Amino acid sequence: MQLIGDSRGVSVHSTCKLNLFLEIVGKRQDGYHELESVFHELDFGDELTFEPANELSLDLKGGSAPGGEDNLVLKAARLLASEIKTSGGARITLTKRVPVGAGLGGGSADAAATLLALDRLWNASSDRKLLHALAARLGSDVNFFLEGGTALCTGRSPSPPSPFRPPRPPLPHPHRRRLSSLHV
Repeated sequence: MQLIGDSRGVSVHSTCKLNLFLEIVGKRQDGYHELESVFHELDFGDELTFEPANELSLDLKGGSAPGGEDNLVLKAARLLASEIKTSGGARITLTKRVPVGAGLGGGSADAAATLLALDRLWNASSDRKLLHALAARLGSDVNFFLEGGTALCTGRSPSPPSPFRPPRPPLPHPHRRRLSSLHV
């Protein structure tokens, strides 16, 4: 996820994710399932712009994302504003491209983008630990989008997911003498 801008305005191209692997490993006491998954970030997503304003507002374009207080972008903005105790606002424009409810994490990516962009717009310079703690309060996938890449994700964690590096496949070792296909 790349942020462009400063305290005069920030633009972000958020991403989405693909679940390369998903397994239900148990059921938690709160009724949710314990999951284990490998997420891979895709270079496709929504566009967000953030401009200074006296209060928080959200303008939705395209798609069918929920508006108002149910939108993760506004939830993320309000959560960060409360945490860093800013009285500033922002005019946020969200252009939806990721289908809602498709399992691609579009809303979670937008929430992560909001935390990063408003942290820059408001000159908060929050540390990553705080941003990850806020992300965990917003949803299970939001932490992944703060870092991106490919990661092993388990449960609900206030810390970043573990980077996933698939095992290396065995490499063939060439034979020292020449073999003819006819004689093999």
